[in-house]
Amino acid sequence: MRNRFDDQLDILNKKMIEMGAMCEELIAKASHALLNDDLELAHQVISDGESIDRSEREIEGFCVKLLLQQQPVAGDLRQISAVLKMVTDMERIGDQAEDIAEILPFLKNQNMENCDLIRKMAHATIQMVNQSIDAFVKKDVKLAKEVMAQDDVVDAFFLKMKKLLIHMISENPQHGEIALDLLMVSKYFERIGDHAVNIAEWVIYSVTGEMKGKA
Repeated sequence: MRNRFDDQLDILNKKMIEMGAMCEELIAKASHALLNDDLELAHQVISDGESIDRSEREIEGFCVKLLLQQQPVAGDLRQISAVLKMVTDMERIGDQAEDIAEILPFLKNQNMENCDLIRKMAHATIQMVNQSIDAFVKKDVKLAKEVMAQDDVVDAFFLKMKKLLIHMISENPQHGEIALDLLMVSKYFERIGDHAVNIAEWVIYSVTGEMKGKA
């Protein structure tokens, strides 16, 4: 019975890895579309987001079956409970990648290839998502804490971007609309980082039973 349960947990891990990879790819595509003014790729991001929604529902259903059929206790129960929370954050990461893609038509022909801060934010958040899922699979508390520490870097990028946009508006008020769109893009990347932190916190809970900042 235990061997069968372990096999099912392995399947669950693989499903989480697959969903995490989809999230990473969606962020990468959204940022590439943004920085290269690629409307076709932006439309693909919006379409691909449905796959993440389906994956969320599939994993939730799998977890419910494990809970009903295996009645796990202690660490196993924490792991499954954590997954049910994590997939919500992963689905929202997909939503935010879609939101970035949806802004692209309003930024058309704005010379985005030189927006180095947004490129850095995209790279940092993709890494955070990757490492948070890796930490879950490996049950690696240290790696989860590294993800949480990286959030400070993303937040610093966001604050710097906000200051640059304020300066842009002060220099030329006609750029107010484009500045607002760029601020929203930056905020979406910052929120992706926040969701990666949430995932990391659930990893720590699944391993230790301790949940920072959660009731």
